[in-house]
Amino acid sequence: MLKYKAAIFDLDGVLVDTAKYHYLAWKRLANMLGITFTEEDNERLKGVNRMKCLDIILEIGEMSLSIETKHELAEKKNSWYREYIENMDSSGLLEGAELYIQQMKSRGVLTAIGSASKNARTILSKTGIIEAFDAIVDGHMVQNAKPDPEVFEKCASLLNVSPIECVVFEDSQAGIEAAKAAGMKTVGLGSKEALKEADFVFANMSEIDVPLF
Repeated sequence: MLKYKAAIFDLDGVLVDTAKYHYLAWKRLANMLGITFTEEDNERLKGVNRMKCLDIILEIGEMSLSIETKHELAEKKNSWYREYIENMDSSGLLEGAELYIQQMKSRGVLTAIGSASKNARTILSKTGIIEAFDAIVDGHMVQNAKPDPEVFEKCASLLNVSPIECVVFEDSQAGIEAAKAAGMKTVGLGSKEALKEADFVFANMSEIDVPLF
């Protein structure tokens, strides 16, 4: 098997357990708008940026709003989310995440974050792992949401490696599609049913048993 040079990680749902905070904030916003929003609905929001998430919720509620109002609501959701993550620490890291990253670093593998989150640096700092990454590409640095490959292409560029030398770790179908569109190997974290297009799928990082690096 080809040994790869770079590991690119999505953040939410891959390295850190922030999905619950996103859900709470979006549900709070939906309730405010009188929209019923379930955990099943929340699955549609994984891997996409804030404005597209809001569009999905408005679609569920069959509601149409002006762009100005939508930006105001998206900022309101983000302020609630930031309140929730202020108290995060290393206990917010998902099983096997920190050890796996340490193993990559010890082998000389380049590491990057490729996330739609505009709060990525805050979360990485709060959980104590920000220094482990050679590059961080977040929602402030890209124009196009996954499944567009822009975020992962930018990671490869910052790491100065070819896309075919990269492995992407993702928990969403949109993320897997983005990585494949960039020409990268993919590892899905979650269920095989939800991530069937990934090259490999594991429940969490502690279960990864393929020699990629």
